[in-house]
Amino acid sequence: MTQQPKDNRRLFPEECLIREIAGKPRLSIGIPKENPGIETRLALTPEGVSIVTEEGHSVYVQRGAGNPMSYSDLQFSEAGAFMVDDMAEVYGADMVLKITPPTLDELTMMHNRSTIFSMLQLSNMSKECIELIMQKKMNAIAYELIKDEQKAFPVVNSISEIEGNTAIAVISDLMSSERGGKGLLLGGVAGITPPEVLIIGASITGSVAARAAMALGAQVKVFDHDINKLRKIQHYLGTQIFTSVIHPAVLFRALASADAVIGNLRYINGSERFMVSEDLVKTMKKGAVIVDLSVDQGGCFETSECRTISNAVFVKHGITHYCVPNISARVGRTSSMALSNIFSHILLKIGHSGSVRQSIAESSGFRHGAYIFNGIMVNRLIGDYYNIPSNDIGLLLAGY
Repeated sequence: MTQQPKDNRRLFPEECLIREIAGKPRLSIGIPKENPGIETRLALTPEGVSIVTEEGHSVYVQRGAGNPMSYSDLQFSEAGAFMVDDMAEVYGADMVLKITPPTLDELTMMHNRSTIFSMLQLSNMSKECIELIMQKKMNAIAYELIKDEQKAFPVVNSISEIEGNTAIAVISDLMSSERGGKGLLLGGVAGITPPEVLIIGASITGSVAARAAMALGAQVKVFDHDINKLRKIQHYLGTQIFTSVIHPAVLFRALASADAVIGNLRYINGSERFMVSEDLVKTMKKGAVIVDLSVDQGGCFETSECRTISNAVFVKHGITHYCVPNISARVGRTSSMALSNIFSHILLKIGHSGSVRQSIAESSGFRHGAYIFNGIMVNRLIGDYYNIPSNDIGLLLAGY
């Protein structure tokens, strides 16, 4: 007699499997349209939507949301999304995935005890928004703080690679005569001293930016607080790269000779606070370029101003500044694909857990991304930034 398989699902036709999935708790996910003058990225592409909807979850996408990155409404619809015109319908979902921080009007449309996912961008998020999230007893998840099973930051790491390459492209553009720069080529030409690129922060962004600049032929110097990061980047890129801890005298000389400076220290993840003073910026070459990739967390330069991608460039003390919290939005489609690869997996895990609260309880990495849980501030650094008392999320979970 042939032994029957223990898992009867192997015998189910596809239609039965779909009905079985549909019987499980379903997620309701809203993807709103971003302001294209500020943001071009989305958390889910049509491919990501397809992965999520095939598990029986509902995704509501506002019409036109994919236009800035050349994704049509038809592509999202064919992937299984419900295309809606009414913003309230999108924000009425159990969880909303944005890129930019939510506004007061957007939060007003959300239900009590729902969940908002977004980039943190402290410079663009008001204390009133934080207080409304707490008042409505919502959960708030910051993409930058989510960890994976390897204790790494998947969103930060993925976007950092894109930011590093994009920063060098921006510098190359701003140095050109066409953009009002000094007319320098960010590359090596025989008989001509190559431009100097100074990078403050030996993170993934710094490593990728250094590699891209060196590939073009620029001279690169990297500064950081952490000697281990400097050792790693030197091993990665070779001994021809100059590395140094952030020593005032050495940094002063490097700033004075640099043609371009990239700042990318990440304070929310625990980096020691450091900022280049306005007086030091004044010592830089006229026409030099500053790209501040940390402007969303307070910035690396006293002269930085948080701008949007449509108004990113300004000149102060003769130095061209490029300061936006989302430089990867310049390549919105590539960035969206990278984000979608991460969030589609996270949403499936939440679906298997049954709810955001349960997923927070089960996964320490996902829990690390929560800065407000059930209306209570649970991240000390963010709480201190807004002068709001914080609590230990572990103690709160014990009560649920």
